[in-house]
Amino acid sequence: MRGISRASLAEVEARLEPLTTDPAAAADLGNELFAVAGVLASQPALRRALTDQSRPGNARAALASSVFGAKVSAQTSDLLASAAAARWSAAGDLTDAVEQLAVLVVVVAADAEGHLDDLEDELFRFGRIVASTPELRIALTNPFAPAQSKRDLLAGLLADKVTPESLRLITEAAVSPLGRSLDVSLEEYARLAARRRERLVAEVHVATPLTDQQRVRLTSALATAYDHQVHLNVVIDPKVAGGMTVRIGDDLIDGSVATRLATARRRLVA
Repeated sequence: MRGISRASLAEVEARLEPLTTDPAAAADLGNELFAVAGVLASQPALRRALTDQSRPGNARAALASSVFGAKVSAQTSDLLASAAAARWSAAGDLTDAVEQLAVLVVVVAADAEGHLDDLEDELFRFGRIVASTPELRIALTNPFAPAQSKRDLLAGLLADKVTPESLRLITEAAVSPLGRSLDVSLEEYARLAARRRERLVAEVHVATPLTDQQRVRLTSALATAYDHQVHLNVVIDPKVAGGMTVRIGDDLIDGSVATRLATARRRLVA
């Protein structure tokens, strides 16, 4: 999102926290926001009307209330009216914002249950599983497959193996992709989970699993280097051949043996 949309999203997000104190109400809020995001994604004329800057903000808010007010709770309706009254750089940003609010509700619930670390890890690990299992990827991304079939497949695969919040977000990413690929949606959801504690996410590739002590040392070193809390997503990658590579955002820290050998070979033939 560009500057105006980012500022608007921040304003609407500020209204979200008080609505998530009751777990049951928060679950309903998340479900309703996901449903509204789906409607906005499928109705371009409605998106344009709700983000038309030539109309006063209160008129856009009234439109949102008239369209969704009878179908959602009063809390959700008020939140949507606030979102419609805000300014958005593009009509699609409103859809993204509503979806992000829905994800944040689930993230807050995970945090309250002490599941936030598990949520981040499980979203990341499932994304890796999908990437390495073509049959599963096809089943979950086939646009002609019934949504209930995808839900049943995921419930059978993941029930009692991941937190309820992880299953909720993974299912949403598969059933309602909103124009994104499954892996991109999972990455975005994991990013929002990490942001809950204002942490950076480091993807670490190693040839063999890290010990607990190594994880602690690496996390501490990265947190010191970036002046920020860091969450590790560790990938076992035989191509690393010793050492490790660490990617944080656009930064790549490559200390693998494979890279050093490749560098040495290039120098020999230079």
